[in-house]
Amino acid sequence: MRHDDRDPAYLWDMLQAAREVEAMLADHDKAAFLNDLVLLRATERSVEIIGQAARRVSPAYQAAHPEIPWREIIGQRNILAHEYGQIDHDLLYKTAADDIPLLITLIEELLPPLDDAES
Repeated sequence: MRHDDRDPAYLWDMLQAAREVEAMLADHDKAAFLNDLVLLRATERSVEIIGQAARRVSPAYQAAHPEIPWREIIGQRNILAHEYGQIDHDLLYKTAADDIPLLITLIEELLPPLDDAES
């Protein structure tokens, strides 16, 4: 099974959305997060985008990079997209605060740096 030529683009999408979550959450503790509906919904959407992009990464690439928790990322996207009445916002905060920074690091290690003109 081959890697898809679009895999790097999907990783960039994941990275951009993850960086957005990290930036949005800066200076917000859990209580502030849970009491800010706009931040809550924006985080939900960004995490959903991460999962949608992860879902499009080829199975071959996913298998070659088990350090990325593909199944969990895609599963959380499915909950956000389809089971929105059952979203555990405490878990979403944990994901955003604890898991997203690690995901950023893991993806950055897989992607080449942008040229200075593009950053």
